[in-house]
Amino acid sequence: MPLTSVIGPLPYRLALAGGWIDQPFVSRLNPEPPGSMVVVALEPDVRYMERCGLATGTRKVAQRLWPTGLPSGDRMEQVRTLYRAENDDRPDPSGSQDMIGLIVPGICRLDYRADHEGGRFPARIDQCLDPDVAAWLQGVLHLIPVNQRPAGYHPLGEQNLSPDGVRALGRTGADCYAAILRRDAAALGASMNACMACWEALLPQTVVHPLIDIDLRGLLAWYQRRFPGAMYSGCGGGYLIIVSETAPSGSAGVRIRLGDATEQEG
Repeated sequence: MPLTSVIGPLPYRLALAGGWIDQPFVSRLNPEPPGSMVVVALEPDVRYMERCGLATGTRKVAQRLWPTGLPSGDRMEQVRTLYRAENDDRPDPSGSQDMIGLIVPGICRLDYRADHEGGRFPARIDQCLDPDVAAWLQGVLHLIPVNQRPAGYHPLGEQNLSPDGVRALGRTGADCYAAILRRDAAALGASMNACMACWEALLPQTVVHPLIDIDLRGLLAWYQRRFPGAMYSGCGGGYLIIVSETAPSGSAGVRIRLGDATEQEG
């Protein structure tokens, strides 16, 4: 009996540098659009913790829509269907990068600009399905579980959004994708470190919050000093994503989904 019989057949989503640029309240301040972020589709060969920035809430909604797996058809139309299903009547809607990372295979750079569909969906998607690039990325990405977001946590209580900061955030996603295509671990790590600096500057409670008693900033800095780069899988912690040619102690790898192996027929 496969693990998917317990956790469901749908993929997970890992977000790398540039996160938050998919939110219109952020992208509308970008003086040099588009701003980019990177998402990676993951095979469901492990149960990832919930409330950790791996789009598990969006995945639950998707499982209600497609309990036997993703149907065949237009992937972006499915993204829009899932976006509507999750965000109807929500005051703080989930960004479309959650849906895209679950539905679209491979490693994707998503380019957002506020003048395209109100900034809700990317104006452009660059997708990498190269198995050699994916194998390299799997070899340098390592996850260490840190914590689940606590009940009542909200990352938007303090906002220091600025055009310069949003421009810098969007550039981290473009730099991240370029580094992946070049298979440059140092540049990949630098883009992730820069993204975390942007998060802390723009939305400080993504890293430090009264309900979180873990020193997320200190833990992140410890790993960033010892490895090419590190960032959290989501606001409030989740998993530490570490870039390293060798696996850090206590870490686990990922397996990138390049095709539609979980797709149902018909």
